[in-house]
Amino acid sequence: MIETLISSKTRIKLLLKFFLNSNTQGYLRGLESEFGESSNAIRVELNRFSEAGMLTSSQKGNKKYFQANKKHPLFQEIHNLLLKYVGIDTIIENIVERLGDVEKVFLTGEFAKGIDSPIIDLLIIGEVDKSYLVNLIEKSEKLINKKIRYMSFSSKEWIAYKKELNENYILLLWQKDK
Repeated sequence: MIETLISSKTRIKLLLKFFLNSNTQGYLRGLESEFGESSNAIRVELNRFSEAGMLTSSQKGNKKYFQANKKHPLFQEIHNLLLKYVGIDTIIENIVERLGDVEKVFLTGEFAKGIDSPIIDLLIIGEVDKSYLVNLIEKSEKLINKKIRYMSFSSKEWIAYKKELNENYILLLWQKDK
């Protein structure tokens, strides 16, 4: 879908990298090895995004790191578009709202790092009907044409487990209204 609107595969990869999880940072050579593309193509796109104010940069040693500009007027719209592109909006609609007493849902794994992947990793916090969850995941996988891997924790289990996570690569997707 998005490939019709944006013809540059490098641009799509950069959008996913920086706008799916706004905490993600990257530098030119690291992106080159991650994407398997030439540094020149990546540099051109990074410069375009920077000039448009969509990316910010900072110098750390001899590396220039880039990150999404959360204050850019289009940040939220681009983020939402990418969630739809990946299929996460469908997952939320089909799984979370029907599961039971779900408190939070996080995106982890490759997508949380901003890397396109055939697998979506979810972390579900709350009391859920696990047999119903499996059924809903199977249906959602068919809708979005991606595999969904999940971990489910009760609130108490989550408190103990979250200390072990790298918080840069975990993205809150949904939270129960209080």
